[in-house]
Amino acid sequence: MKEIIKNSLYDSLKVKEAFVNNNISEIILIAEKIVVAFTNDHKLMLCGNGGSAADAQHIAAEFIGRFELERPPLPAIALTTDTSVITCIGNDYSFNDIFSKQVKAIGLEDDVLMAISTSGNSPNIICAVEAAKDMGIFVVGLAGNDGGKLKDLSDSCLVVNSNSTARIQESHILAGHIIRRLVDYLLFQKHIPKDQEGTVQ
Repeated sequence: MKEIIKNSLYDSLKVKEAFVNNNISEIILIAEKIVVAFTNDHKLMLCGNGGSAADAQHIAAEFIGRFELERPPLPAIALTTDTSVITCIGNDYSFNDIFSKQVKAIGLEDDVLMAISTSGNSPNIICAVEAAKDMGIFVVGLAGNDGGKLKDLSDSCLVVNSNSTARIQESHILAGHIIRRLVDYLLFQKHIPKDQEGTVQ
């Protein structure tokens, strides 16, 4: 069992290190796009299935609440949380429409959509991305494997070069944490003297 633990740790560290190193420029771009949206009264929407739904909610919660810095809440919404909306759309239309209809209902041009799919091919994620693109919404993809359809449809896509769902999801939440840290820095800390960091209310 000790070897399982050590191997899991080694694999996770190796995949995450390669993922971040390969995507530094894209991570910065994504953070900057989110900052532009927030500073122009727009929002970040997030969606995913299963563990990726949990990641969407996790990321949204730390934008609205806080991450490491005390600062005003930032407008992020996970499209995975309203069970009445999701079951209504799934029952009356199709499970493939559960996110796209929400994007069409509340999305605005110049918002940002963060679409998370470990395969890059989840049908309801692809439908949401297509709807967002039609509306002039900037699409951020988080994918794994070869990126699937999501890579080609996204304006910016972070692809984890792994076929392990666990490793992909671990890398996705790391990316979420890094992006949130960069957004906080750009919005609230960039021009603050170092000895005053963390004092923004």
